[in-house]
Amino acid sequence: MSILINLYRKILTIPLSFLVKNNSIPHHPIEELALDIKQPFVYVLPYTSQTDLLIFQRNCLHVGLPDPLQANQINGESVPRYVFLDEGHSFFKSKGAKKETEKIFYKYLELHRASPDLNVQLVPGSVLWGRSPGQEDKNGLPKLRLLNSVQKIFAAIWFGRDTFVRFSQAVSLRYMVNEHGADEKIAQKLARVAKIHFAKQRISAAGPRLPNRQAMFKKLLQSATILQAIDDEAKVKNISHEKATQEAQKILDEIAANVSYESLRVADRFLRWLWNKLYQGIDVQNADRVRRLALEGHEIVYIPCHRSHIDYLLLSYVLYHQGLVTPHIAAGINLNFWPVGGLFRRGGAFFIRRTFKGNRLYSTLFREYLAELFHRGYAVEFFIEGGRSRTGRLLAPKTGMVSMTLQALQQGQTRPISLVPVYVGYEHVLEVDTYAKELRGAAKEKENAGLVLRVIKKLRNLGKGYVNFGEPISLNNYLTQHYPAWKQTLQEERPSWFNQAVDQVANQVMVNINNAAAVNAMNLTGTALLSSRQRALSREQLLEQLESYQQLLQNTPYSQDVIIPTDTPEEMLNHVLSLDRVGVLSEKDNFGEIIRLERNSAVLMTYYRNNIQHLFVLPSLVASIVLHYEATQKDLVIDAVNKIYPFLRAELFLHFNDDELQPRIASIIAELARQQLIKYNDGLLSIHRPKVRSLQLWSAGMREILQRYQIAVSLLCNDPTMSRASLEKESQSVAQRLSVLHGINAPEFFDKAVFSGFINSLKNNGYFDDNGNVNLTKLQQLSDIFTRLISAEINLTIQSAVEKSEESLAEETEQEDKTEDNI
Repeated sequence: MSILINLYRKILTIPLSFLVKNNSIPHHPIEELALDIKQPFVYVLPYTSQTDLLIFQRNCLHVGLPDPLQANQINGESVPRYVFLDEGHSFFKSKGAKKETEKIFYKYLELHRASPDLNVQLVPGSVLWGRSPGQEDKNGLPKLRLLNSVQKIFAAIWFGRDTFVRFSQAVSLRYMVNEHGADEKIAQKLARVAKIHFAKQRISAAGPRLPNRQAMFKKLLQSATILQAIDDEAKVKNISHEKATQEAQKILDEIAANVSYESLRVADRFLRWLWNKLYQGIDVQNADRVRRLALEGHEIVYIPCHRSHIDYLLLSYVLYHQGLVTPHIAAGINLNFWPVGGLFRRGGAFFIRRTFKGNRLYSTLFREYLAELFHRGYAVEFFIEGGRSRTGRLLAPKTGMVSMTLQALQQGQTRPISLVPVYVGYEHVLEVDTYAKELRGAAKEKENAGLVLRVIKKLRNLGKGYVNFGEPISLNNYLTQHYPAWKQTLQEERPSWFNQAVDQVANQVMVNINNAAAVNAMNLTGTALLSSRQRALSREQLLEQLESYQQLLQNTPYSQDVIIPTDTPEEMLNHVLSLDRVGVLSEKDNFGEIIRLERNSAVLMTYYRNNIQHLFVLPSLVASIVLHYEATQKDLVIDAVNKIYPFLRAELFLHFNDDELQPRIASIIAELARQQLIKYNDGLLSIHRPKVRSLQLWSAGMREILQRYQIAVSLLCNDPTMSRASLEKESQSVAQRLSVLHGINAPEFFDKAVFSGFINSLKNNGYFDDNGNVNLTKLQQLSDIFTRLISAEINLTIQSAVEKSEESLAEETEQEDKTEDNI
């Protein structure tokens, strides 16, 4: 029999080598699953299949794992390196597979009892032939099945490039023996647990059956909540119930996705070509977090930052190749145009209007449709910022979708819901040229087919893309921790804790996205060049600054999830110079090489700098204080940082709380001293003159932020009775004047929304009393710090502009009074 099996395997190997591509999940299982290749392995496959075994073998060898067809040699005994859990639809069936597997497990357990140093790793592995979940039948019930030998021949032809080998977390048999013993019952339990694992794995990879769209609509339109909304619509608009129902059907048709697995496969081919054309690779980190949640049966909600229109394409592509179900994606209704609207809908997009205001029927239908997606177990994705960031920073979160997600949990969602923040970054964003025009005042171009074609024509070398899955937020655990009584208010439509919880969860999502930032050559180089007023540095100085950034990120990590480049500064700079149309130029003169940023590219480069600005803002603040105070006690530095930090934390979604801030400052001071950028002796901080240029470049990271804060504070100190609307307007006007006079390129410098956020922070941190009156003493202390940290030239410009602003406001008030008198 073994001779026939070996012959059969040799015959199968030939077509499989041509038809089936190596696709292992995870891509680097030894590192990502922390496997110890010095210890023996035993692979567990779900059911008997020589075809699966050969594909599994090829993938094992491809990723550097031991060959499953070679036996383990332990203490002079030869033990199989693989087992089948159950019978499959195989030509060569392993009769009594279950009993044989339990026997092999028991043998391994016995070997552990005899060898205390032995630790065999039991690694579950499975071959996924395609990822089609299938369609619901008339009863809406999923049907799982195995493929027989003939079916696998056709599957290899049709799904060869969509066949994935999934490696799962290893089980330590040493741990099992130590904790549970080594009898036959433990061997049986191992087989039983492995079976359950494979069932969960299949669901996590393919997902629930795709819905019958019309059947879903019918179910939704029969729900009590929607029937009530239809009745209200009929009464308010004075139309018949039938007409209101037709309107509801029309809205559902506008909203709902129409997912097609074949469309996903076609999209996968196109996107693979697109990424190869655009990027030099996609760096994916921490996907194991999501796979773990999927296996545990969580309802997963992906919340990425929004840099580009291709974010949702990239994330779906990455999830597909990480062995996860592609999500239903909340897309703006502006993307529902021919021909891409239908393609997006078949790829999982459901469309959302920009505002629900004044349309109760629409808001009810959308909320119930989203709850139905959760109820059926579909992964969902939405962009919490609402739109794409034009500045490269995270935008203030829009809480509507978070609110509806919490409402779904309130309505009795049985599966735990986990929010997965996702950092998406690029070394070059396709639309960044358009963003620059819009920031200069150009109108936003409406999405259309012509715009798509123009983008495709721009295909070029854009460097690397990054997808980093941040720390998930389990809503059930979060609410239990912060609002212990939340389950007791499930019947209430809007319990007292609800709005506060929505805001806090939304803010935590933003913090976790920033915690997962991907640092790359582009944004590091941009940060250094923009820190120079002339946007130019000698090659030596630039390399020194890149190394300084890199060392600080490595030695004082912002968070455990931040991706730090491992290339040398020289390699990073050469990479940036090789990219197309980034505006970084190399020039030579008699004294050496100069790296400079083209003037027209300065605004574009701020976009990439702003992607990681939050990582450097505290070191920049410490550097700025030491530079401008020249010699000061550490306690004074800490006091100044404590006064400014609340505003930075709110604006840039920083994660350090009050207890963590002082140790963070201490570690930054220690690292700057280690790099010899500052001197630190007996609690006294001072400038280290030989490295003062590098300290200046570090300090520049806070330059524009402090100037912006000083503008608002100076206006308020000058006129404490100024209304909030006037303060926002005048702050923006002064900032615009300052940007022209001093060549400030940062687009967020005169962003009204940023000033509005700063004013909110002033209020939240006690600079206004309960009656809205300004605490002038406290505000003046803050202004004194800003004055010391800003150059005299800038301070004079701000003061002059503030005085002119006061005169302008007085003239406006006088004119308004005259107009009222005339009336």
